[in-house]
Amino acid sequence: MPDRNIYKDELDFAVLALQSPPFNKYLKSNGQLDFSNPEAVQQLTKSLLERDFGLKLELPNDRLCPPVPNRFNYILWIQDLLDTTSDSYTDQYDPEREVIGLDIGTGSSCIYPLLGCSQRPKWKFVATDVDEKNIEYARSNVIRNNLKPRIRPLRTKPTDPLIPLDALGLESIDFTMCNPPFYTSTADLLSSAAAKSRPPHSACTGADVEMVTVGGEVAFVSRMIDESKLLGERCQWYTSMLGKYTSVETIVERLVAVGIHNWAVKDLIQGNKTRRWSVAWSWGSMRPSQSVARGTSTLPKHLLPFPSESTFTVNDTSVDSCARSMSETLHSLDVKFRYRPILGTGLGFADGNVWSRAARRKKQQVRHDSTNHVASDNESDDSEPVFGFKVQLNYSEKGSVVLVRWIQGRDSVLFESFCGMLKRELTRA
Repeated sequence: MPDRNIYKDELDFAVLALQSPPFNKYLKSNGQLDFSNPEAVQQLTKSLLERDFGLKLELPNDRLCPPVPNRFNYILWIQDLLDTTSDSYTDQYDPEREVIGLDIGTGSSCIYPLLGCSQRPKWKFVATDVDEKNIEYARSNVIRNNLKPRIRPLRTKPTDPLIPLDALGLESIDFTMCNPPFYTSTADLLSSAAAKSRPPHSACTGADVEMVTVGGEVAFVSRMIDESKLLGERCQWYTSMLGKYTSVETIVERLVAVGIHNWAVKDLIQGNKTRRWSVAWSWGSMRPSQSVARGTSTLPKHLLPFPSESTFTVNDTSVDSCARSMSETLHSLDVKFRYRPILGTGLGFADGNVWSRAARRKKQQVRHDSTNHVASDNESDDSEPVFGFKVQLNYSEKGSVVLVRWIQGRDSVLFESFCGMLKRELTRA
């Protein structure tokens, strides 16, 4: 999919200064910004939001000032998660899909809901925070941008659930997002700052309530995991940003321990200054694309979800010939499959390993029984498919390139088995 990150390259402060007179006041003669000046950092955020998204923002001086590129990167990843796990199976943005997100700890800026709603007209948010001042500013920023019908800031208590669907009167939501406090205590925060060999890149105006929580971000996200066990598929994707590399491994291991087999990880990198990670998990069976689920170059393979794509080449075969062979193979099995030649793409679903020898023998027996007027035990096809896939065929000089994408299911062994079967059938001499 195309790169929609408008902040992929380093910011050109000189250009922004020409476009934003308030920002120009803080630009030094060498074209750089003094990031140790909280007012300059705040103005950078305000100017970027106004120039790039048409958003106006007011921030208190004693609360966190969110960096726009990093926050926008997180929003883009959630868009991709939803787009590649939608009922349309297109892996593309559906402008008619109505989406509800929950921003846990929205802060005074309410930046995630503002960015999300500015990008997609059908998105709505509930934005929670335990800090009264943050909620006051969040409400003001929502009203300032005429988004009150779509964003609901709500103050919660530290003892309330992090994902209070019942209290909100919501049966289900599409995603959660969160940027939890990094530190376990004020002492932890101070010792971490003292241990840095260089001063922080940017001034930090955050209050303790925004930066410190008992157990740090691992405990916070672990609490989300525990709540997700009870809520299950009432939320399609539970997500959080993580500020420490070591937290990612702990969280992924926790997900696997509670039975999650559908998760995703992403590097959130802006330039060479700041690195964050995001993690998402789902109790549902819709699988995100591989580039979305394994969007990292910094994490070891054991922290990555199972690959959801497999590619092989059918030598000396045209795409049309390969498509015919594939359709014949799949239609001979109990696989619902439709191939669209104009797109070179096929979409299919199966109720299990219907390509195994045992399944084929059973199918032959069912046909025999049907001929002799014996009722079969086939169930209705209203239930969720056990396995869903997409196949993309492309031409190469060697032949046809077959890309199999796992789009639905809970069993990685079934996906591997299907790919193996399809490769054997199509590459037979």
